[in-house]
Amino acid sequence: MYKKLAAALAILTCSVQAYAQSGTSWPEHPVRIIVPFTAGSFTDTAARAMSRELSTQFGQQFVVENRGGAGSTIGTDVVAKAAADGYTFMVTDNSFAVSAALYKTLPYDPKKDIVQVAQLAEAPAVLVGSTALPAKDLKSVIAAAKAQPESMTFGSGGLGSSAHLAMEAFLLDAGAKLVHVPYKGIAAAMLDVVAGRVDIAIGSVGSTVQYIKDKRVQGLALSGKKRHPMFPEVPTFAEAGYPDYGVMYWFGVMAPAGVPDAILEKLQGGIVKATQSAELRKVFEGAGVAPEATGRREFTQRVAAETALWADVIKRANVKVD
Repeated sequence: MYKKLAAALAILTCSVQAYAQSGTSWPEHPVRIIVPFTAGSFTDTAARAMSRELSTQFGQQFVVENRGGAGSTIGTDVVAKAAADGYTFMVTDNSFAVSAALYKTLPYDPKKDIVQVAQLAEAPAVLVGSTALPAKDLKSVIAAAKAQPESMTFGSGGLGSSAHLAMEAFLLDAGAKLVHVPYKGIAAAMLDVVAGRVDIAIGSVGSTVQYIKDKRVQGLALSGKKRHPMFPEVPTFAEAGYPDYGVMYWFGVMAPAGVPDAILEKLQGGIVKATQSAELRKVFEGAGVAPEATGRREFTQRVAAETALWADVIKRANVKVD
């Protein structure tokens, strides 16, 4: 009996030591950062800026690998099926929560196969309108839409995209019905708002700022508690009369389920430090995005709450994908 007890204690001791070492010695070789989008998106830019900072901090290369396609689910599946050894992570955005709510079947379980590590940043959703619209503020736009339901249009980056659901959430809040015109990417949708072929659209700061500055679109409202320094003339949704609208774009780091807590905590600390870097802040703020690091618990709660929000929007707006 005593021999069995001693053996069990020895195994437990080794396990505890191995667990501790997994955090203190990590990383011992390059770390892969999956971005579930093609190069050029802000999510990709954010991942590269973060990876440069982490490479300097930890003395190992953090290498970005783009695995775009299928609304971010291809790259997410790569991470979900990766070894939980602390050498594969993902930088993603709202698309993770959107996909979890939108698709009935996925090649991974977003609740069981992926865990949140830390939020990197957040940015407002910006609602813009065509300059051809007679209405010059959001309340007037919605009043016109209510007067003639489905007489106006809104563009998005595609059926079930973040921009699509962000607009559906607003229209449900406002009690208006518009016709959805999906495009292959938000850039194409914005071009048609500029041309007056579509009435309104919701995009990011990056996809709208130049058009607003050039007065080629109307900046009608943006989410968040305060106005944005890149276009201070654009009111918040609260100022425009819709205080309950709170959709924000976020960017964060996730991992395969099962990565030791010691590694996740070490990486989380590195991410917080990275967001305080002058170089990273310059990159983010240049794109209109605020570095806003949060811990694992807060980020996990945010993703869960947003997944539930999108599920409700999808049901109420009757959004369906093939």
